[in-house]
Amino acid sequence: MMKAILPPAMLGILGGGQLGRMFVTAAKRMGYRVTVLDPDAQAPAAEFADVHLCAAYNDADALHTLAASCAAITTEFENVNADAMRSLAKTTRVSPSGDCVAIAQDRIAEKAWVNKAGLPTAPYLVIESVEDIQVELAAYLPGILKTARLGYDGKGQVRVNSADEARAAYANLGGQACVLEKMLDLKLEVSAIVTRVSPEQVSVFPVAENIHKNGILDESIVPARIAPALAAQAQQMACQLAEALNYVGVLAVEFFVLGDDSLVINEIAPRPHNSGHYTIDACVTDQYQQQVRAMCGLLPGRTELLSPVVMVNLLGDVWQPNGGEPNWDVLMEAPNAHLHLYGKKQARTGRKMGHYTVLASEVDAALEQARALKETL
Repeated sequence: MMKAILPPAMLGILGGGQLGRMFVTAAKRMGYRVTVLDPDAQAPAAEFADVHLCAAYNDADALHTLAASCAAITTEFENVNADAMRSLAKTTRVSPSGDCVAIAQDRIAEKAWVNKAGLPTAPYLVIESVEDIQVELAAYLPGILKTARLGYDGKGQVRVNSADEARAAYANLGGQACVLEKMLDLKLEVSAIVTRVSPEQVSVFPVAENIHKNGILDESIVPARIAPALAAQAQQMACQLAEALNYVGVLAVEFFVLGDDSLVINEIAPRPHNSGHYTIDACVTDQYQQQVRAMCGLLPGRTELLSPVVMVNLLGDVWQPNGGEPNWDVLMEAPNAHLHLYGKKQARTGRKMGHYTVLASEVDAALEQARALKETL
């Protein structure tokens, strides 16, 4: 068992975006101090942090300062330097491990680990050279060609219907490592977020049903509108994968629900997740408190859902062309709605600027109200 790290210890986080901001606020409420490493002078998390190291993620001096001053270190995104995390772990507690982050950074490694854990993925072909895509592709078509690294929110993904389209798309992506993943008959998409401190200390949040637009999460509906047995299976699969990875921290697992109500794992995120924002307002413990608890060696908090809830992402698209704020009037007057803005200085199309949640006694009522509020912005 890890020795517990207690307040007012200093905690460190690599990354100062909105997930880092919500981590900082959770840690501060719990009595910890926080150092943020982020090269952006206006990083949203820096506004609330005790210390902001404004430097590159692989800056040797900044990493040394982080390791020397923090009792434990985590990350808010998977594209941080995994080697830097491994180096930090030589002198400081780091969760999740650099090895787990490296797996999540690479779709090829990620899918291999999911299958190694005895869990299903969509049929896929690893493409690391031109020769790899010259084979018979019918088993993977129609499909989606995805870059192995640095793809998120629909970026680095191309839908292809034929072998010629797949080969042309691979060439357009610059010949980098990819996977060609067969498109499946999807009923919907769901996610489960698990917190693991040790084999005996594991908890998982209620399953969220996720609706995407243009590759970006638009709405999360909780509880997911699926059979309870299927939700329990998704939770069990998330825990099974965390165990296989010997994971310590918060792990988000995204699933496809197929037409026959079977589940396949789409991808993972080694951190709190956009689809878990609802936990801040609707659960006994939220996913950012769980992140703090896991890195500090504390028992995960309880995860019961206090109320049906719908979370809606707010992208820069709803800001005015001149940068003016949306019309918050109706949303702010709704007594069962909660607005969360991320403190970003500039709104851009597709940029996540905030979210809001709507809590109601029935999930359908929450969804209807959440969509009606969006129309007023």
